[in-house]
Amino acid sequence: MRVNTTAGLLASVATMALAVLPAAVSAQDLNALVAGAKAEGQLTVIAVSHDWCGYRALIQGFKDKYGLVVNELNPNAGSGEELATIKANIGNTGPQAPDVIDVGMVFGPTAMQDELLQPYKVKNWDSIPDAVKDPEGHWYGDYYGVLAFLVNKDVAKKSPTDWSDLRDPMYKKSISLPADPRTANNAILSIYAAGLATGAKSGADAARAGIAFYRQLNEIGNLVPTFGTAAAIAKGETPITSRWDFNGVIYNENFHGNPLIETIVPKVTVAGVYAQAISKYAPHPNAAKLWMEYLYSDEGQIGFLHGLCHPIRFDQMRKAGSITDEMVAKLPPSGDNVVFPALQELIEVGKIVAENWTTSINANAKKN
Repeated sequence: MRVNTTAGLLASVATMALAVLPAAVSAQDLNALVAGAKAEGQLTVIAVSHDWCGYRALIQGFKDKYGLVVNELNPNAGSGEELATIKANIGNTGPQAPDVIDVGMVFGPTAMQDELLQPYKVKNWDSIPDAVKDPEGHWYGDYYGVLAFLVNKDVAKKSPTDWSDLRDPMYKKSISLPADPRTANNAILSIYAAGLATGAKSGADAARAGIAFYRQLNEIGNLVPTFGTAAAIAKGETPITSRWDFNGVIYNENFHGNPLIETIVPKVTVAGVYAQAISKYAPHPNAAKLWMEYLYSDEGQIGFLHGLCHPIRFDQMRKAGSITDEMVAKLPPSGDNVVFPALQELIEVGKIVAENWTTSINANAKKN
């Protein structure tokens, strides 16, 4: 599905229409939730890097508002690693057990299948689009980014404009994936987007075409085995990598122009929705629910917006006037050809990539 306006992006994913159930939280319940969270005293999060979607300010805002300690585990973990951390800490009531997770949307159903999540519906449940939430409240989308090329201009003097450009001999030892595609949402969607750019239509066809595309990059010597972390991009080890548009803007600010990072939205690209969920084994369940309320409140959603991500409640908040023209103008340009994959398509793509990546690509599987 292809759309070209920010306001209509979330509405466009309604192809998976799911039943909307009433919200389970009232203002009175929220007061009790605050009391319960303060009694627990702390919250443990995972994979919330401070330069990702405004999380630095969001975490500080939550601490200031409620006076809780926030334990931060592995800020650069991939979605699969988050689920593995829950499994490894079942029965652990200490700070090494995640209370909440922030994962690529495709990992929500996976975590449900593994019985790792507990349902909870935030007060603003009804304004979360149906297509990006489990109807029982086990997981729900919180924000999304648009996949782009991040280009270190000290190394790559000419930036690619589309996926086919990555085959150019000038990009020898220059192209990287952002992370391990067996466990990371942004890498899975990079493969999917590359497959779509070849003309593939279905999820399965695009996944296979994307794997073949990266296999070719590897064979001609353009793919490097190092994943495109912020440090690798800055050092020039991965001059061109696919990451979310907001990553490019934030990295450029953090690097202060040394090196200069150019963010290029390719002609064919995808939007990646991330989802929040509460661990079934959360040691601090009240704090976890309060964190969810905070992230899905107008305050939390605008926090994501300030972090240059598109908040999941964008359409409703835009209509209500909570998101202004000035706020929207600060978002990275998303391009005119953004694809919103349906959930079942993402599940299929993730399965194909996980099963075929290692045998298809001989690049090192170095952990992000």
